[in-house]
Amino acid sequence: MSAKNYSLGQVGDYEIKQLKVFKTVVDCGGFSAAETALNIGRSTISLHISNLESRLNLVLCKRGRGGFSLTEEGEIIYRMTENLLESLDRFRTTVNNLNASLTGQLRIALSDNVSLDPRCRFPELIRCFSETAPEVSIMTNVSSMANIERTILNDEADVGFIPYHRKLEGLDYIHLYSDACYVYVAPSHPLASMSKSEQAAKVDSFPASHAGLKPHEGVSEQISNMNLSAISYFYDSRLALILSGRYIGFLPENYAQKWVEAGEIVPVARDFRSYHLGMAVIYKKTAQPNKPRELFVRTIRQVFGLDEGAAAPY
Repeated sequence: MSAKNYSLGQVGDYEIKQLKVFKTVVDCGGFSAAETALNIGRSTISLHISNLESRLNLVLCKRGRGGFSLTEEGEIIYRMTENLLESLDRFRTTVNNLNASLTGQLRIALSDNVSLDPRCRFPELIRCFSETAPEVSIMTNVSSMANIERTILNDEADVGFIPYHRKLEGLDYIHLYSDACYVYVAPSHPLASMSKSEQAAKVDSFPASHAGLKPHEGVSEQISNMNLSAISYFYDSRLALILSGRYIGFLPENYAQKWVEAGEIVPVARDFRSYHLGMAVIYKKTAQPNKPRELFVRTIRQVFGLDEGAAAPY
């Protein structure tokens, strides 16, 4: 496309929405990978990008058999989009902070089965926060750990609750509690009827389901020799694979307890295969004030009895 004699003119909400789609596609490395993050189909994503290219009179990316890549103009627009969205977020935050009463929005992203875990005390956190800031609207969303990290770093969410699996620059961490994780099988699985010594000797030979993420060192030591044959990120889907009798897999003890009590699954090789997984609150390191987020972080520390400067043990 030629930029000769072309003037962009006014930029509004429609263009900003398309730029957000474009940024997510770039962050995810392509159209297919962005489908989950955007929760829209590839054809819709392609339409957004095509409309944006027409609106800007620029070719932003190459897509096809050779894979996804940015043009030189696309790289420039991507950097400018980052600056634009950050500026808009700072503007929104500053306007909220100028109001006499605390208003605006608190965006919370949660990992699998966190919000209803009694140890998370999420309902109590919301109640305490809302009593102090009743005019702040709260938006919650459940997503994968990697997507939660991405949305917080991109200022698309304010606070996240995730199992700790890696330390990222740009994020602060608050440790809430730890989960003991063990290998579970269905009662019909061969491991269930073996002795402890037999379980320890043979647990690595059976097909296992895992989260499909690069784990931290403590987890990696436990799963590196296992027969990782299926990927199931969320606990519910992993449990379903375990219940099939075909697969074994790690689950948090607290999550698995009711299924163990019902006789649906049993732990195996407890002394041989186990690890601890920390539950953390994450939020972006930034000098830009955000009163709803700051209040919610203070509320977390107060409810859990944590000192202001208390650092997470990872």
